[in-house]
Amino acid sequence: MKPFLLALALCSSLATAAVVESDVCVYGGTSGGVAAAVQAARMGKTVVIAEPGKHLGGMTSGGLSAVDIGDPRSVGGIAREYFTKLAATVGVTLAWDKAFESKGGGPATGGAYAIEPHKAEQVFNDMARAADVKVHLKARLASVKKDGAHITEFTTEDGTSFRAKVFIDTTYEGDLMAKAGVSYTLMREGNARYGETYNGIHYVERFMPHTHYEQPGETGRLKGGQGVWDRDFPLDPYVVKGDPKSGLLPLIQAGDPGTPGEPAPGVQAYCYRLCLTTNPANMIPITPPSDYDPKRYEIVVRFIEACIANGDAMDLRWFSKHDALPNDKWDFNTATFGGNLPGASHAWPEASYAQREKIGKEHENYHRGLLHFLATDPRVPERVRKDMQRFGLPKDEFTDNGGWPHQIYVREARRMVSDLVLTEHHTFGRTIAPHPMSLGSYGTDTHEIRRIVKDGVVTREGKTAGGRDGAPPYGIGYASIVPKQTECDNLLVTFALSASHTAFSSIRMEPVLMCTSQSAATAASLAIDDKLPVQQVDYTKLKTRLELDGQILEWKHSAPKKKAAH
Repeated sequence: MKPFLLALALCSSLATAAVVESDVCVYGGTSGGVAAAVQAARMGKTVVIAEPGKHLGGMTSGGLSAVDIGDPRSVGGIAREYFTKLAATVGVTLAWDKAFESKGGGPATGGAYAIEPHKAEQVFNDMARAADVKVHLKARLASVKKDGAHITEFTTEDGTSFRAKVFIDTTYEGDLMAKAGVSYTLMREGNARYGETYNGIHYVERFMPHTHYEQPGETGRLKGGQGVWDRDFPLDPYVVKGDPKSGLLPLIQAGDPGTPGEPAPGVQAYCYRLCLTTNPANMIPITPPSDYDPKRYEIVVRFIEACIANGDAMDLRWFSKHDALPNDKWDFNTATFGGNLPGASHAWPEASYAQREKIGKEHENYHRGLLHFLATDPRVPERVRKDMQRFGLPKDEFTDNGGWPHQIYVREARRMVSDLVLTEHHTFGRTIAPHPMSLGSYGTDTHEIRRIVKDGVVTREGKTAGGRDGAPPYGIGYASIVPKQTECDNLLVTFALSASHTAFSSIRMEPVLMCTSQSAATAASLAIDDKLPVQQVDYTKLKTRLELDGQILEWKHSAPKKKAAH
């Protein structure tokens, strides 16, 4: 292009580039992003949501229908309002004043909150619209401008600039936080760093876990409240059994097992939370990927062989926990060999958008292949095959993506490192975080980090699934959602908040993140009113407004029964 034409094109581009101004800009249209935006708008602020994807609600509308919530009495404000509205779409009234316990024991797995994804997304859209929140979809972050420690604007890939007085990062990955130069970590810190027990490299037992069901195919209830880690279940990881020189089977990672408790990289395994249907009239068949090869699932065959040798009558729940939804639909989670793909998530937090699309597709292809394998391979027990054959993708869910969820389950990504780092000591109730602005109540639930070889057998490294020693719900301190003031003074971070790896394993539940995000928006509004850095918001004012808006900041009930998460 000739120089004058290039200059003309650049001038034209600059002239048409949009500038979006608001009091509060929320980056990330997750469940918490909507809660934050609605709260700021109700406090009289102009509010914008910039969402890199095409939908509002994040995982709560992206397939996580049977929402993990812990004790419902610890959830208030807009989160409670949202779930109340959602349940009302199917004529259900939620009993917020009663502790919910799942049939299998442990913190609630949200059966009462299990509603179809498209209805969840509609409630989010309605709430944003009613609050006059301006929503910008496909707003992929490109760059951030700062004046000292103050964000002035960020620009998206299409050239749009978003300017605000205060910004709130409600992305799972903490993308705005990272672009703004705020300190964060991707390491499992190790137990020594904060004096913890479940951080760093972690093994529950030497061998592959084997989950026993009391009544396979019916209750899905676990003996003893959680998986039994059976030393009779060593799974051979090698292509030729007993021969390390033959190489590792697919889905097993190479690498040094490491020393328990030592720091290590790696985030929790991701998966898709599928919504599947048994209604043939509303069904899209689950097709395998074009490169489907049953050999990829050889380790699953060995798991099946070991279970059968142990005398177990297997059913589909051994491969995917699934909860019933209205209208012949089911929320499919993961299990020992389910939707999780350990190791494939590790690059996601720092990856570009294009790279994340590839990682997401890798998870999808694995999951499609696994479900096809379970439905068709003759080595799979007939009971499992017939059960799997009943299910397909629903035509009326995720209609712009062929029935497949648009949101991968990002269980953990970046975690901010601020003046307050929440640790096991907080989640187990041994230390009280100052200035609470929401409560957490779920168990210490870390999905596996690696599926590796240790002592010659397959081992899930990094997996924890336990309670919190009977501790009551704990406070999430305000300082854990604001950066160090020298790094950024007008940003709040609610999903990638400041917490250790193991503490985050409890905090990470969607209702908790919604409550935390609403509180962040309240603080943002007060910071604007009082012309203060977000770190200097008057907590007395903040607490007063939070309680006025129905947030739960203190636990006033008796301690819950000591049970394990799963």
